[in-house]
Amino acid sequence: MTAIFSLRSLALTTALGLSFGTAAEAEVTLRYLASHGGLSAHELAEELGYYEGTGIKLENLGYASGGPESLIALAGGSADIGSAATSAVLNSIIGGNDFVAAYPTQGINDEVQSIFYVLEDSPIKSIEDIAGKTVAVNTLGAHLDYTVREALHQKGLPQDAVNLVVVPGPQLEQVLRSKQVDVSAFGYWQTTFEGAARQGGGIRAIFDDTDVLGEIAGGFVVLRRDWVDAHPQEARAFVDGAAKALDWARENPDEAKKVFAKVLSERGENPEVAQYFAGYGVRKGGLPVERDIQFWIDVLEREGKVEKGKLKAADILLVSGEAVAAK
Repeated sequence: MTAIFSLRSLALTTALGLSFGTAAEAEVTLRYLASHGGLSAHELAEELGYYEGTGIKLENLGYASGGPESLIALAGGSADIGSAATSAVLNSIIGGNDFVAAYPTQGINDEVQSIFYVLEDSPIKSIEDIAGKTVAVNTLGAHLDYTVREALHQKGLPQDAVNLVVVPGPQLEQVLRSKQVDVSAFGYWQTTFEGAARQGGGIRAIFDDTDVLGEIAGGFVVLRRDWVDAHPQEARAFVDGAAKALDWARENPDEAKKVFAKVLSERGENPEVAQYFAGYGVRKGGLPVERDIQFWIDVLEREGKVEKGKLKAADILLVSGEAVAAK
């Protein structure tokens, strides 16, 4: 439990706007999979120099098609950092993986959200109209998949009433405009692609995930619990740097876009899409609240995926805003 208490101290320090400034005992390398068109907060932290002197070194292994792929890599030991929608994280834990949620990757609010688009002349006007239609999402079993299921549930429709097809983020606009799909869902982490598509005109939003879920964390960066237990100081430094980067991006949006453009260019991606980065949408201090996890636990209990009361948000979160407020 030492790691938990250390990270709660981290959250308190971060919330107060302070810095640890304590070097780790030894250098550790954290391997991760990147996301096309995006930059995780820990990647931004590295660019900003927040990990210098902490013993944290990041190694990019390439790209993940979606969160579930990164969780598989984490579970199998080929990666040290996973990043996925909360529903996917919980499904992985239910499947037997002992993961903990380190920090929220992004938040869903009026500024940063996943948006479901159709062509301007499409007859689809509402959530009810997507029943029987084909919807493009970046991966199955993750945020967009569960958002569609929850949207249908709230309208009293079967949760499998939509045909979901997997389309990589860079091709979402193309498959919609070529009418290969009826709807393209741009995730909250794909605001760069969404902005570019919107700029081209001829498309119309029918709903977004805040309409379905309210303001909530979209997903989490996760670590293996045994790694956190073995490296409490490094885990603290990792989360501290990411939390600081989340705050920096919110306070310096124009500079953040420049960093995004630089990194995308270095990766061989299109740096022009960086201008559409809408921010991470995470609460000040980068701290989650228990509802961020509990909402999806309740959904999975309702669907019979997990026994009621078996999972608790407090056991999955390394730290929460409620824990900090209670100190």
